[in-house]
Amino acid sequence: MADYDYDVLIIGSGPGGYVAAIRAAQLGLKTACVESRETLGGTCLNVGCIPSKALLHGSEFFEEAHDGTLAKFGVKLGSVELDLPALQGEKALAVKELTGGIAFLFKKNKVTWIKGRAAFKDAHTVTVGDQTITAKNIVIATGSSVTPLPGVAVDNDAGVIVDSTGGLALDRVPEHMVVIGGGVIGLELGSVWRRLGARVTVVEFLDQLLPGMDGEVRKESAKLFKKQGMELRLSTKVTGATVSGGKATLTLEPSAGGAAETLEADCVLVSIGRRPNTEGLNLEAIGLAPNKRGQIETDHDFRTTIDGVWAIGDVIPGPMLAHKAEDEGIAVAENIAGLTGIVNHAVIPSVVYTMPEIAGVGLTEEAAREAGDIKVGKFPMMANSRAKTNRETDGFVKVIADAKTDKVLGVWIIASVAGTMIAEAALGMEFGATSEDIAYTCHAHPTHAEALKEAAMAVNGKPIHI
Repeated sequence: MADYDYDVLIIGSGPGGYVAAIRAAQLGLKTACVESRETLGGTCLNVGCIPSKALLHGSEFFEEAHDGTLAKFGVKLGSVELDLPALQGEKALAVKELTGGIAFLFKKNKVTWIKGRAAFKDAHTVTVGDQTITAKNIVIATGSSVTPLPGVAVDNDAGVIVDSTGGLALDRVPEHMVVIGGGVIGLELGSVWRRLGARVTVVEFLDQLLPGMDGEVRKESAKLFKKQGMELRLSTKVTGATVSGGKATLTLEPSAGGAAETLEADCVLVSIGRRPNTEGLNLEAIGLAPNKRGQIETDHDFRTTIDGVWAIGDVIPGPMLAHKAEDEGIAVAENIAGLTGIVNHAVIPSVVYTMPEIAGVGLTEEAAREAGDIKVGKFPMMANSRAKTNRETDGFVKVIADAKTDKVLGVWIIASVAGTMIAEAALGMEFGATSEDIAYTCHAHPTHAEALKEAAMAVNGKPIHI
């Protein structure tokens, strides 16, 4: 049997990679992780999920103080000012604490961090700088990066046309921000800067925001964002951009074609999606070719077509979500160790951390109807007592169930705490719950979660509070 430097080598330390490394080490495998950043955690912890949530949280506080929401509850502050450096500093502290936490966990679990970029030499060998490292199993967990938009050149240092990384690090509040792309990242960051004082225009190629989400949720979300002051330019594409004097001028036209127009902005956020990171891995050396979408195909156990090479996270097909990558990281480590690692890709929740939050798990109503007969129950947050007391009454809960078996097929929520509420729905679906199971489960009062119970009761036409 060949001797290797490591049992498992993970390429990438994002949510998939670092979790895979820790789990592999827990299972007694000699493990290393290759990462080129100065800190661990990948895009999510460094320039994605974590810093964006810090800014979202802080901007919510500012808006509540500034727009009089706190005053309604008797908290009178007088003049309210934004200290943007302090907000950015709090964001940086959260990132430092969490990335440092992963470094601690690596030491605790005896995972070796190899700093640099890995490239394949053969199926069991990579080079990292001038090092050559061998491993019995190699896991590709290189994540994804921002998709560029032709004709719109990003320059984060200049701060006029930026991507999501630059959008997290602005040193001033733009007077007018244009967000190109009405998906999750664009809406979250657009929400941050709108709350802090920017006028925000969202330009989306499709006729609705949030591609892939439930149709009713998409329509309601658009209404709420308009109500909050965002201008939505749907069915519109950006064909070019120029920068002069610290301002950008965009060229727009209808998605279906038509007369062009221009739109000026102090800051443009390009947020049209992400693409898998495979460049520089030298996959040709092992005969592994990405598919047409640039993804690495795997089987159910996350094996690639090359023996000993595995892949997880954003670099493989499926939603580009940190928690999907984490679950795949655990599963791939367990499969390598000879255990049975499984991810149920039919039950992966997704959340948009705007206010209110938007969350879903399972099938959309459209997909469920296409698959067969269904029953749908809805309950408005306006009729939920806790939402009423908190003055957070926008949104609803929708439960979609099979008409014959009553099995829950999907749950969609717009509510201030939808991201937390969706966990109950995911747990229920993982256990094959029916709408009746949720309806007959006692929920604490008064909580937002009661809205899910009522929506489940509504599936069979028996909600109490509407």
